[in-house]
Amino acid sequence: MMRFARWKVVSIIMMTALAVLLVIPSLLGPGGRASLDAALPAWAKPRSIVLGLDLQGGSHVLLEVDHASVLKSMIDNLRDDARRVLREEKAAISGGIGVQPRGVQFRLSEPADAAKVLPKLRQLALPGAAILGQSGAAAYEIKDTGNGVIVVSVSDAGLNDKIRRAVDQSIEVLRRRVDALGTTEPDIQREGTDRVLVEVPGLQNPEKLKEILGTTAKLEFRLVAQPGESPADFESLDQTEGGKINVEKRVMVEGDDLTDAQPGISSQTQQPVINFKFNIRGGQKFGQATAENIGRPFAIVLDGKVISAPVIRGAIMGGSGEISGNYTLETANNLAVLLRAGALPAKLSIIEERTVGPGLGQDSINAGKLAAYVGAGLVFAYMLVTYGTFGIFANIALAVHICFIFAALVLLGATLTLPGIAGIVLTIGMAVDSNVLIYERIREEAHSGRSIVSSLDAGFTRAFATIVDSNVTMFVAAAILYFLGAGPVRGFAVSLGLGILTSIVTAVTMTRMMIALWYQYKRPTRLPI
Repeated sequence: MMRFARWKVVSIIMMTALAVLLVIPSLLGPGGRASLDAALPAWAKPRSIVLGLDLQGGSHVLLEVDHASVLKSMIDNLRDDARRVLREEKAAISGGIGVQPRGVQFRLSEPADAAKVLPKLRQLALPGAAILGQSGAAAYEIKDTGNGVIVVSVSDAGLNDKIRRAVDQSIEVLRRRVDALGTTEPDIQREGTDRVLVEVPGLQNPEKLKEILGTTAKLEFRLVAQPGESPADFESLDQTEGGKINVEKRVMVEGDDLTDAQPGISSQTQQPVINFKFNIRGGQKFGQATAENIGRPFAIVLDGKVISAPVIRGAIMGGSGEISGNYTLETANNLAVLLRAGALPAKLSIIEERTVGPGLGQDSINAGKLAAYVGAGLVFAYMLVTYGTFGIFANIALAVHICFIFAALVLLGATLTLPGIAGIVLTIGMAVDSNVLIYERIREEAHSGRSIVSSLDAGFTRAFATIVDSNVTMFVAAAILYFLGAGPVRGFAVSLGLGILTSIVTAVTMTRMMIALWYQYKRPTRLPI
């Protein structure tokens, strides 16, 4: 036991030195950190501990999916699908396809065509799970009321499933948008069945966040309606410059086909514009639409509002173009961010918002520091008074244990929150528990008449199983908190779990190394405990 391999000593010292180097940048002030970044190349710039919303301030926004917009989208898709089925089956209708509050209705000119149309409509109503052979409720309810009148309505199950999928898609889109703002460690997660929680530490401009999050950024290219078209085939939309314009409901090209959008300056007007580029499919559709409609106005629709309606002068086959309007450089950049991130599948409404100022965050940091200092000071004093020289070894291991926790937070990119600080304070007391078990076992062995070497060896060997059992049970509890909890609970679980892992290394391995080195150099005749 008293022979500690040199490579083990070197490894522990190197690990400790590496942990200190990882933590130092987080302890520097803004000026010191700027100087350090300037002195190092880009690939070697160190990372700092990311502070959570409650420590550095930021914005908290709770969003809810607008059920009405989801239902409208489903009805619009249903109308287009019904029109496609009728066209494929060559079934004529009288009076067009009417839109109802929960679906669509149409009358077949020949009631006998219902035998061809109904099976195709029922196939549309199958849930996505049915394609994989799983059971599920139908997305649509189909009724044949007689005399060729068919009503297709959105079912409650279909609407709920659409909302659930809209939340999943919205989380990914919102994450891309927030990341594009240059913030760090945003927390974006589901709340209930139709809500999304967004927390962005360090962002002190909640209005900008609300603008980015609340805009659907649904870009569409449609033709302006011509005189004489059926009212069922077009709708009247507002224009950004004022007034209304009739635009066909049929979408020629969607913003989903965009591959890039960047702010720029128009070479003709010298005004800010957004330059966009389509993928291959979007470029082909855009080129075909412009080639077939030369001389007609082409409406660019963003979030249900016509921002521009230029006349098509010729086929645009390059798969790119520009959006112009009354933009500033900031608004053009924000719109480019939204278009690059993609459109939200449904409108999100802000139902709750909170802003945590940096002052409140600094108060939390100060309170956390005070708690950590007081807790660590009391533990240090107790170990020193109770165990003397061995208490010094335990305190050194405890200091390294705290350093390892912060180094792990840096390596993992985890966010340190106020509950996380509470978890660290808790692990300070837990870390010395292992030392107490070892030292008390050594004391018992020495009092039973064993030699110093035998007492030391028995203390570490026989206490190790107890230490592992207690730490494993605590780690299981931390894991449960992490996987089942959310937000602050997860922050507490992360710091607690890291503290448990590092305490085993420092309290057992490092303390054993220091006692072994102490014995080799001192050769004591009695134990100092």
